[in-house]
Amino acid sequence: MSNKKSNVLPWTFLDDFRGKEFTSKWPTVKQMFHISCLRYPNNSCFKVFTPKKMEFTYSEAEAKIKSVANYLLSRGVKKGDKIGVSGKNSPEWAIAYLGVIYAGCIVVPLDYLLKDGEMEILLKFGGVSRLFIDKERIRNIDADGNVGLKEKISLEPDDPDYRYVLDLEGPDKEGYAADSQEVAAILFTSGTTGTPKGVMLTNENLVSDCYLAQGNMQLYPTDVFYAILPIHHAYTMLAVFFESFSVGACTVFGKKLVVTQILRELREGGVTMFLAVPMLFNKMIGALMDGVKKKGLLLYALIRFMMGISGFIKKAFGVNVGKKMFGFLLKKLSLESNRICICGGGPLPASTFKMFNELGIDFVQGYGLTETSPITHLNPTYAYIESSVGKAIPEVEVKIVDPDSEGNGVIYIKGPMVMKGYYNNEEATREVLSEDGWLDTGDVGHEDANHYLYLTGRAKNIIVTDGGKNVFPEEIEDHFQLYGEIEQICIIGYLANAATKAEGIRAIVYPSDAARKQYDKAGLEKRISEIIHDVNQELQSYKKITRIDVVDEPLSMTSTKKIKRNDVKAKYGD
Repeated sequence: MSNKKSNVLPWTFLDDFRGKEFTSKWPTVKQMFHISCLRYPNNSCFKVFTPKKMEFTYSEAEAKIKSVANYLLSRGVKKGDKIGVSGKNSPEWAIAYLGVIYAGCIVVPLDYLLKDGEMEILLKFGGVSRLFIDKERIRNIDADGNVGLKEKISLEPDDPDYRYVLDLEGPDKEGYAADSQEVAAILFTSGTTGTPKGVMLTNENLVSDCYLAQGNMQLYPTDVFYAILPIHHAYTMLAVFFESFSVGACTVFGKKLVVTQILRELREGGVTMFLAVPMLFNKMIGALMDGVKKKGLLLYALIRFMMGISGFIKKAFGVNVGKKMFGFLLKKLSLESNRICICGGGPLPASTFKMFNELGIDFVQGYGLTETSPITHLNPTYAYIESSVGKAIPEVEVKIVDPDSEGNGVIYIKGPMVMKGYYNNEEATREVLSEDGWLDTGDVGHEDANHYLYLTGRAKNIIVTDGGKNVFPEEIEDHFQLYGEIEQICIIGYLANAATKAEGIRAIVYPSDAARKQYDKAGLEKRISEIIHDVNQELQSYKKITRIDVVDEPLSMTSTKKIKRNDVKAKYGD
């Protein structure tokens, strides 16, 4: 770790290719990948360990990508045709995605966990003409022909009825040229109801965001990224997939969110860049600290004391002593070769952030939305703030609209990574995107003088309590992330006073498997009540939880492990 920022911009090397490989300010997605192929042809590009090991160098990957593009062109695709990709994380997924781009078409990554009917609605709405998908679902999608897909191609081998993506070929042909301002991908946001919201991201959106994010974080061609979260989602797609190939690094694809398999792949892949969501990082640090406690409270106290010293030295002097001091603990998390952990996709307790850094991991948070490609803020490893979601990356402008007495207001973002708009939905576009390019994020928070951002919650989730006080559910939920007895918690409002329409604070709690095994029903409810009582002591009076519901079924979640708040309200609301 360095406590200083380099004066050399990470994208300066592009000057060597400007005028030869591209002419705009930024290359297109295709040009960005091709430049890395020219710079690092023999570097490992894509790798997977299960169900069988597969690996491609950059030159091998580009050859397969061109074969996919040639096949699509031979089948008569036209410039701007929309082609879907949906499946588990894999090199085949990546090659299909880039093959669509190389052909000059628009790629539409789709959530593999969508039900058949849900996926078909998006395919039809998006005008998708062809679909790459895993073989276990390939027969079900558009089985009746209502979507009108021209072709389905398998992302897995050994299906006699469908072509396999790695076997595709066609006459050599240059794909349709794409302009940096043209749409490269359409991403449908999770939890879409009513008219679908397909975020149109241009080549410039994606490529500028990929490079500008490196203004807050140095990446190297020797890095190994780990794609364990769903790759169709903007977070993994950009922060892992795009970032890795922008610098000639490797992506290791993980297929299952199973901790034992994750730890094995982290170690076997020699992963240096591990990006995940709060739930996973909380489980990892919680299990590690519980393991230390079982060795004895004296040892636990000593470890935590030494961690405090390590963290102080790191923050005060920029010297990372934690990796040497706690290498034996990092091995238990398979993070001994790890360089940086990045958390995104939701709020993370400052205590988790702090503990990883104390153990010697450069652990940082980021912020962004699908509509911003998605990265707008990232904590620099050389100047991180545990309570902040990050510092604005270069060329990002932020304004806080209608701030309250504490300075918290709606966050607006402007920059080259802000989307072009929603596909076939001008009304929704106008609601969030001004003519001069300011995006209403719908998030509430404040920014400090050094452009670090602090989140409070989502504007649409505000609970208005007696006296007109605004409460953000996310603020309260954050306090429960390290309690092992609670697997999921969702804070919603309930009508506490019909006359004033004031709301009370209600907690919907799904206990962990361990807690349900340890306690009977009465004991479990008592333990959850004790935890709620302890947390209430930390909260201001108008934020205290006044109603608790312990439920028997897990709360529905998105593929990136966010609770679907609207589903919870519909099921458990008054």
